[in-house]
Amino acid sequence: MTSQTHDQVVIVGGGPAGTAAAAELARHGLKSVIIDEAPKLGGVIYRGPLRQTDSLPHLDDNLKRAMTALQTRYQAHSDSIEVKTQTRVLGPEGSNQLLLSDNSGLSRQPYGHLILATGCHERSVPFPGWQLPGVMLLGGVQLQLKSGLVRPGQRMALVGTGPLLPLVACQLHKAGVDVVGVYEASPFAKLAKEAVALLNKPKLTLSGMSMMSYLKKHKIPFKYGWGIVSAQGNEQLKSIQVAPYDSQWRPQRDLAVNVEVDAIGVGYGFVARTQLAMLLGLEHNYTKVSGYVPALDEWHQSQNHAAFVVGDSNGLLGADAAICEGQLAALRLAWQCGKITESQLFSRATKVKNKLARIKKFRFGFDRFSDRQPGLLSLAAPETVVCRCEQVRREQLDEAIAQGVKDITSLKMRTRIGMGDCQGKTCSSYALDYLHEAGLTENIGVIKPRFPLDPIPFTLME
Repeated sequence: MTSQTHDQVVIVGGGPAGTAAAAELARHGLKSVIIDEAPKLGGVIYRGPLRQTDSLPHLDDNLKRAMTALQTRYQAHSDSIEVKTQTRVLGPEGSNQLLLSDNSGLSRQPYGHLILATGCHERSVPFPGWQLPGVMLLGGVQLQLKSGLVRPGQRMALVGTGPLLPLVACQLHKAGVDVVGVYEASPFAKLAKEAVALLNKPKLTLSGMSMMSYLKKHKIPFKYGWGIVSAQGNEQLKSIQVAPYDSQWRPQRDLAVNVEVDAIGVGYGFVARTQLAMLLGLEHNYTKVSGYVPALDEWHQSQNHAAFVVGDSNGLLGADAAICEGQLAALRLAWQCGKITESQLFSRATKVKNKLARIKKFRFGFDRFSDRQPGLLSLAAPETVVCRCEQVRREQLDEAIAQGVKDITSLKMRTRIGMGDCQGKTCSSYALDYLHEAGLTENIGVIKPRFPLDPIPFTLME
């Protein structure tokens, strides 16, 4: 390893966590390289439009301020931060390199220190009709608005759980979409119990109340304790069926109603994006909220590879927490590199940790409110496809489990679930939940990612 490689700090992911880490490193004299697959820094939440526009009427002032703050944080230290956008990390190459792909071909990125800020991806929930054009995940709906500056549909409904539902509903309406209903799976009484937790972030709580007032003012129905049952249409979504959910989120089908729409957003949670961390050999543990997450110390550093993992790829806590985690990892790295003293480390870190603790109390309140219930698994009919890549149906999982399959690897071998190009990103969460629901909770494993993480076009290998 050359001295240059030994000092090289590489950050995978240019969202709030990665950008905050790079800025903090720069404050202490450490240069870094940010690698991001998108054309702009900011991550899904703060990237903003991908083309020039003078007006963003669909974005609220808080989001605009946060986007500006992230850009300011980067610009203040841009001389110390090299940015490689539209670049994908295909996996580790040897002991201290990453294999990258971009428009110019394949390349290697050496590193002395590694910070993974790879974010999360959406949790897919199969139900009859979920493959119809017009059925979208909630984050995808928001991306079309924020980055693509396009309306995902003309007449839409939102189903799912959590604070993203009212936020996206407001954004859609401001963008000119007819929002005909928002259906939150959990009952309001469950949210009311979390009032003390929500007071840890009073500004965010007030912002949430403001969104609910906006929806009420514009007569947009918001129903607690309701959710999706099915979607109907031939080549395009025409309508959905929604129904009241019981305490286990099982739909009361005799009370279901039809809603005519041309598009819907479905948001029943996210999963930490940890494929690269797994390929690097980091130890992972299963959590119900975030899926498999790396085992880390209080500075977000792994024990068996020395890599740091920050942001939602370390468990779902949101953008504010991601910034704190990026700063903590950078501070620890600055101390390990001799750029700051132990006293300086703890002085700065204490403030950040206190802020992170308040964010966690707030977030955990929402996690309890949005705690995913097993009735969601009952939405898929026997013939419903649960693995899009390999067209695996739910009844094939039932048959395999009935015949004695007790872990995810065996389920994969018997049904081909998770063997497609997406490597289980879409279906593995459902499969794990399904095994748990069948009473299989010990040593069920995980669908392990393969190298390369993304397909390599033949043109890049010439």
